[in-house]
Amino acid sequence: MEMERREFLKKTSKTITAGAAALALGGRILGANDRVRVAVCGTRGRGVDHIHGFSRVPGVELAALCDVDENVLNQRLGDVQKLGLAKPKSYVDVRKLLEDKEIDAISIATPNHWHSLIAIWGCQAGKDVYVEKPCSHNTFEGRQLVKAVKKYKRICQHGSQSRSNPGMIEGIGHVHGGTIGDVYMARALCFKWRASIGHAKEEPVPAGVNYDLWTGPAPLKPFTKNRFHYNWHWIWDTGNGEVGNQAIHEIDIARWGLGVRFPTTVSAMGGHFMFEDDQQTPNTLSATYYFEEASVPGKRKMMELEVRHWITNHEAEIGTGAYGGSGVPPAGLKPAAYKVPVGGKQQAPLGPRDAKSNTIGNVFYGSKGYLGIDGYESYKTWLGEQMEPGPSGKAAGDHYANFIDCVRSRRAEDIHCPIEEGHMSTTLVHLANASYRLGRTLKFDGATEQVVGDDEANALLRGTYRAPYIVPEEV
Repeated sequence: MEMERREFLKKTSKTITAGAAALALGGRILGANDRVRVAVCGTRGRGVDHIHGFSRVPGVELAALCDVDENVLNQRLGDVQKLGLAKPKSYVDVRKLLEDKEIDAISIATPNHWHSLIAIWGCQAGKDVYVEKPCSHNTFEGRQLVKAVKKYKRICQHGSQSRSNPGMIEGIGHVHGGTIGDVYMARALCFKWRASIGHAKEEPVPAGVNYDLWTGPAPLKPFTKNRFHYNWHWIWDTGNGEVGNQAIHEIDIARWGLGVRFPTTVSAMGGHFMFEDDQQTPNTLSATYYFEEASVPGKRKMMELEVRHWITNHEAEIGTGAYGGSGVPPAGLKPAAYKVPVGGKQQAPLGPRDAKSNTIGNVFYGSKGYLGIDGYESYKTWLGEQMEPGPSGKAAGDHYANFIDCVRSRRAEDIHCPIEEGHMSTTLVHLANASYRLGRTLKFDGATEQVVGDDEANALLRGTYRAPYIVPEEV
């Protein structure tokens, strides 16, 4: 009887697992040897990295590419074929892509104002989702994305790739494990060389660009080059400034290391210095976050965020090469990889190459010493009153492979950066920007995800949408 019971449970378990896989993949049961069909949405900048990243993961098929700029889209289709891969399907409108039942998963590398909406639509269409940082353009839609992932039981990876790097995991392990003692503060450092974007005049929309679709949820305004490729980062309607571009990585690492969730108090001050141009977001900003966990009365922690745009010093040897890591992506688009032919000419890169003064990383302070992180994969420690060198290390991992592994296994608990974590870190981006824009300190209630007694701040965190590109109240 016991043997019969075991066999029954074994068979039942297999049936349930197969049924769950079929439901998860639109009726297509995914076996160990089946290819996971991935579509990349947004292919100009970071999307190039997605194409290369997923192409290197065994068992992945780049099934489709989607971009509202057909000039870029056609070039990327050719780039995929140059990798020796089959030509993917192509889409301009992501809504048409999501109707394709052969697509198992989507990766999103569009401008920020599209991230959450495409991800929510993807969940509703039964696709698993890899969404670039920051996962949202405002706090409301990030919260809605978390709900959608849970409701539709999707696998969702946030693009905080440091969480897949063994060197970073080991370093954070030292922070959590007491190597530097009782940790009370973290600094997120983003000193990244940025030149002026100048002024751009209104002009006709370039041929091959669906500008209405590119604008999507944002207010539709006349076309200028500074509202379009890459420089959308520095316009409030579409981007979140450097805080939501590079610094989101450092914010996520700092929050991860401190072991905290939402802050109780946020204060930010800064400005757009040196340049007179079209940029709306600050190029220099200092923000302070104060955490007091309700579960541990009296246990307080603090985070400092520093964003600088020009010539500056290094801190804790970050950016000097002393850590031996591979560094972070350049400040501007790579000239060789991202140039797009226009009228037979090659465009100049949209930003300068990395300057030697860049300092991108984190510093954690504890009762026994401090730990520095350079970029996404290497760390060093200094211990004791004499600041003697302690443990150090570096190692890279594969965030894309972790996502695909979880798509196959359906084990959401194995995702290295689940959407809940991405949403909490991204909320810190929105709070810093809101405090800066309003010029005041914000008191935040993590339980309700609302600023206490400040309707103006909550309106900023809520955002607005242009029909029909609306994040719904009920996902």
